[in-house]
Amino acid sequence: MNLVPLGNVIAALVFAFIGMLIFIIAFAVMDKLTPYHLWKEIVQEHNMALAILVGAMSLGICIIIAAAIH
Repeated sequence: MNLVPLGNVIAALVFAFIGMLIFIIAFAVMDKLTPYHLWKEIVQEHNMALAILVGAMSLGICIIIAAAIH
């Protein structure tokens, strides 16, 4: 008895990979558009406000990608 068709699992994995790839590209573009290096500011300089802003922007991008894929 096959509970989950293999085609559905493969499609879900493909869409998840495409979504992660789009997110990485969008984050890289966002990093290039800012006047400073985001990772350095958050990790080395401990800029909490920037970390919250980047987290909110990342969630927004993820919601848009999920809606577009769905």
